[in-house]
Amino acid sequence: MLTNQTAVVTGGSRGLGRAIARKLAEDGANIAILYAGNEAAAEETCALLAETNVMAKAYRCDVSDYEATKAAIDQILADFGQIDILVNNAGITRDSTIRSMKEADFDAVIDTNLKGAFHMIKHCYGHFLRRRCGRIINITSVSGLMGNAGQANYSSAKAGMVGLTKAVAKELGGRGITCNAIAPGFIETDMTDALSDKVKEAAVESIPLRHMGKPEDVANLALFLAGEGASYITGEVIRVDGGLGM
Repeated sequence: MLTNQTAVVTGGSRGLGRAIARKLAEDGANIAILYAGNEAAAEETCALLAETNVMAKAYRCDVSDYEATKAAIDQILADFGQIDILVNNAGITRDSTIRSMKEADFDAVIDTNLKGAFHMIKHCYGHFLRRRCGRIINITSVSGLMGNAGQANYSSAKAGMVGLTKAVAKELGGRGITCNAIAPGFIETDMTDALSDKVKEAAVESIPLRHMGKPEDVANLALFLAGEGASYITGEVIRVDGGLGM
């Protein structure tokens, strides 16, 4: 059980982030979610989390902003007293072939998906060191392991998350702090809902289990990695993809 622990989930107002936050809350963790702009969704998520009788608060924060993430972590520590679990889930897409991709779209995806995780780890680093404990869970993607046409920016950022995960695991392992990554495949979220039926059908055909995953499939693994049962697992990248990346 995660009772009396505090989890920070970036991009926690909807989709995978909301599912992960709910799963951790159901196991007893207090939850701080960071969201980029949809205040209504953030408030709705906090209301859902409060039904599990945990403390839940939302913080508006652009994770690509170094100073904003520092201020958010400082405020979370003031409000909750401690951070035990950090889930770096915030991410955006700006899909296009390299030929037509704008530099600003490449930078935006790298800044949010990769630098955002760095910022959050950086600002939690000292706190975790002082307490000699902590769980860091980075949400990468099979796109970062396999590459994906039309997603040079996204695949690059998610591949970078793999390297970041392993570097952090080696830096902090001696202090009892673990860092692992989850690589989802096609999961039923707003991101995949935007795909055409033809693309969805082709995607399902490429998955050995022949169906898309649900956010709860990712959340279940996040709960395991956050708990005591995963205390001897670090630096790992675990796919939740129905066999897509085999």
